[in-house]
Amino acid sequence: MPKDIQTLPVHPVSPPAAYIGGKRILAKAIIERINAMPHTGYAEPFVGMGGVFLRRTQKPRTEVINDKNGEVANLFRILQRHYPQFMETLKFQITSRREFQRLAACDPSTLTDLERAARFLYLQRLTFGGKVTGQSFGVDKDGGGRFNVTRLGPVLEDIHERIAGVVIEQLDWRDFLRRWDRPGMLFYLDPPYYGNEDDYGAGQFSRADFSDMAMALKGLKGSFKLSLNDRPEVREIFNGFDIEAVDCTYSVAGGAGKKVREVIISG
Repeated sequence: MPKDIQTLPVHPVSPPAAYIGGKRILAKAIIERINAMPHTGYAEPFVGMGGVFLRRTQKPRTEVINDKNGEVANLFRILQRHYPQFMETLKFQITSRREFQRLAACDPSTLTDLERAARFLYLQRLTFGGKVTGQSFGVDKDGGGRFNVTRLGPVLEDIHERIAGVVIEQLDWRDFLRRWDRPGMLFYLDPPYYGNEDDYGAGQFSRADFSDMAMALKGLKGSFKLSLNDRPEVREIFNGFDIEAVDCTYSVAGGAGKKVREVIISG
């Protein structure tokens, strides 16, 4: 990439599965703002299923994704480095409540990395609402089986090609910011929303992390975008940064839409 060109066009791809807080509705607004900020590197401390990362339309030379959840990091490593073997592992998997319950009860530490990735993807594809904890078998009365390898294969192949050359980390967000911060680096942060700190598992994130994050962001050499729910506490904690309100409408399983207000915080 020539030195005077900071980013190049890239074809957006779909995430591999639903994920709680996956930014399906807000992604377009976030990506428009990311594209408008000059940057020579892009990094996400809370990548989840890549709801923003994979939908971006521009990429710089340096791209880094991170998630403290080892299942997330392992899935992306497998998709990046062992895609053909992964597809072989998934070949005979079907949509089944019994199989969902069996895999949910399975200890992932007893599995190979390929098996772990297959288990995690299967559960995320089938769980209600993209939940990470307290998962239950989701039912779509008007659709087909949600784990259809014929349809899923092209999605995973697109991700495999998209994340070639992307660095994959599994760090606490603080360590991730310290390791990758530099002038020209743009961070997009998508932490658990205020009041929902345990949605991604006990001990993954705490209420105190919001204040710690505000302090860490003030000292960045690079720049950032941060998305959160619009709460008075959020506005107080991140006072001093640019805070933009965005109206969104969410629905679950075809139910009536719920209007909520979120914020995109910049610095």
